[in-house]
Amino acid sequence: MTKAEIVNKISIEVGIEKEQVLKVIDSFTVIVKSTLISGNDVTLRGFGTFMNKLRAKKIGRNISKDISVVIPAHCIPSFKPSKDFIESVKKYVPYYKNK
Repeated sequence: MTKAEIVNKISIEVGIEKEQVLKVIDSFTVIVKSTLISGNDVTLRGFGTFMNKLRAKKIGRNISKDISVVIPAHCIPSFKPSKDFIESVKKYVPYYKNK
């Protein structure tokens, strides 16, 4: 589902104009990004938590030049779904082995 599809669906379900829904979604993403940049988590009860994960320093390979490259430790944004979210997906979405 794309951002435009989300905007359309919310607009229809809630009865708010698309422009207003788009502003809310854009504001939400800006707030989540700035909160993560400041080092804090964003928790939406019943949905999940946006957080930073620390990736340890490791050795990678540049295959085309056949050399080892040191990848320094760094943070990446991640999302951890809530138990309710996980259970609802498990309950309603079948597992497809060849997906």
